[in-house]
Amino acid sequence: MTAAKERHASHAEPRALIVKLGSIGDVVMAIPAAYALHRKGYAIDWISGDVVAPVLRLYPWINVIEADEKALLRGGSVARLRAMLALSRRLAGRKYAVCATLYYDRRYALLTTGVRANRKVMLSRTDRRFALLPGRHHIDEYARILLGREDSETPFQLPPVRASGLPEPPLARDRSRPRVVIAPAGAKNMMRDDALRRWPVANYVELTRQLLAQGAEVVLAGGPDDAWASPAFAGSDVVDLIAKLSLVQTLALMQSAEVTVTHDTGPLHMAGITSTAIVTIFGPTDPHGRLPQRENAVALWGGEGFACRPCYDGRDFAPCTNNGCVQQISPAMVVAEVERMLEAKRTGASLLPRVIVPEHTPLVQVEGAR
Repeated sequence: MTAAKERHASHAEPRALIVKLGSIGDVVMAIPAAYALHRKGYAIDWISGDVVAPVLRLYPWINVIEADEKALLRGGSVARLRAMLALSRRLAGRKYAVCATLYYDRRYALLTTGVRANRKVMLSRTDRRFALLPGRHHIDEYARILLGREDSETPFQLPPVRASGLPEPPLARDRSRPRVVIAPAGAKNMMRDDALRRWPVANYVELTRQLLAQGAEVVLAGGPDDAWASPAFAGSDVVDLIAKLSLVQTLALMQSAEVTVTHDTGPLHMAGITSTAIVTIFGPTDPHGRLPQRENAVALWGGEGFACRPCYDGRDFAPCTNNGCVQQISPAMVVAEVERMLEAKRTGASLLPRVIVPEHTPLVQVEGAR
């Protein structure tokens, strides 16, 4: 958006500023809340990191203000100061009706210190009006906070906002075989590594073996930080695109797939803004707050009977060295749900989003899982 257009827009409609740099899953879950504001007549500015900015640019109603996330979060004092000054210059002279910093960490408030706004909000662990309340979907909670609604009101149940303008898939289709995209790593960003959320890679390898035996085309997806998972699939007839695609290309790949399989990680939410069916595995986190609220999405939630589940409190996990809750979900359970989704795709059926809790399922240890 040019400076002239921005000045014109500032007189024509109220503006909202959203601060959400990453990770990709949290950014995607905040998009429907921003869209709810946009539909009420707000122009949307969004301070974003350079990694997720291309995804936000798929939505023409979002004006992306790109920030140097690496410098801001992990740079030295000089690098941080330069990044802050560059962002301040981008925001100079703007006035907002709403400025929403969608983080609990007070350090992020520094990014909008000089921003003028009628209403400034930030996530809070002490004020429930500005907290992502447990048991509720994060998408709806972001919308409640942005729109200033009471937590006693009926949740929005907002679906993901479908991405538009995706490029052609980076991999040609063999229409004789159903395509299943698998994201076996993830659960890691610039600030932390949440390994407890991951389904064991050995389970993904066994899942891949069973899907290939049934005639499916299996494609691996993931970012540069996920390359450690690739060697586990060596020798199998998969197409390994881990660390080879941009985020937008990965979205195009998912769009071309009948089903995407992953655990509670960024690719889950990326899949939610495409047309692919979703089969996902949960354990220490509650899928009721994270499974995309749209058709053809299912979560298998392991750990029924575990006193500690869910153990994630929004900041930390319980001390745990073996995520048995996630490992309760066997490859056979996932294959059964993939088959159900493929049948729905073949018949044109739309299945309601659902969470499946296998009761008192014995721990299934796949050889090589850890």
